[in-house]
Amino acid sequence: MNPTLLILAAGIGSRYGGMKQIDQVGPAGEAIIDYSVYDAIRTGFGKIVFVIRKEIEKDVREFFEHKLAGKIQMEFVYQELNMIPEGYTVPTDRIKPWGTAHAVWVAAKAIKEPFVAINADDFYGHESYRMMAEYLIAKSSADNTNFCMIGYQIKHTLSDYGSVSRGVCESDDKSFLKAVVERTEIFRKDGKIAFRDEHGRDVPLSADTLVSMNIWGFTPAIFDHIGKQFKEFFRENVSNIKAELYIPKIVNDIIKNGKGNVKILPAKDKWFGVTYKEDKQLAVQNIRKLIDKGIYPKNLWT
Repeated sequence: MNPTLLILAAGIGSRYGGMKQIDQVGPAGEAIIDYSVYDAIRTGFGKIVFVIRKEIEKDVREFFEHKLAGKIQMEFVYQELNMIPEGYTVPTDRIKPWGTAHAVWVAAKAIKEPFVAINADDFYGHESYRMMAEYLIAKSSADNTNFCMIGYQIKHTLSDYGSVSRGVCESDDKSFLKAVVERTEIFRKDGKIAFRDEHGRDVPLSADTLVSMNIWGFTPAIFDHIGKQFKEFFRENVSNIKAELYIPKIVNDIIKNGKGNVKILPAKDKWFGVTYKEDKQLAVQNIRKLIDKGIYPKNLWT
């Protein structure tokens, strides 16, 4: 059963100042997503599912469809504010999407096999997809809860241009996840790393702290877990226009209640991404280095 790659590409890109999903970083006009899809194809993934907003559908389709036609099965699903539990209404002043867990949940009808969920604007590398595909094929059927993730040391995941969001992880001695906490304001200052907690206090973090970069290996069993928690989340947060339901919240509930496990697979490739517009030049340089090493061709799709 070949896994599916689920690409979360519905973000607004407010910190980036534009559609970073299709901003070009490769020499032939490739976006970071292009490299993710290329790695997935050569690792044996069977399908690509894009989670997008309807307002950006035309741009995203035009950017990818001609490249991928005949290479891999492709499908688009939508993440919209009105995709909420029955009986509720969207607050009139709500703008932000409902979060990464919601972005995964809206793809339930499109995915019937184990899958890897990723951010559109993050580069994870070929080895990450290989390790996750091998784990999911070996450990997971369509309905069990043997999940996995790639763990990165936090010192390799920060931006020089502002704070970032990361899932701070705690693991056991067998590299299974014990807990993950989404921290939405992690930064480096004076050579030290810290996050700002809900009380506005700066809490230090070790440079070797493992974090999630939102590359998760799931089975379709995850959709029921998200659906149940989303109803609870909505009841509690419907009036909070900035509240979001993150994947770590779902994963923590599964682990805490003994409903499944998550294996942490150590990162082999260097991560990079484009949170801020200033991050783009570094992404361009990193892609060029990988091309020079022969890991990618100059033009991915010719």
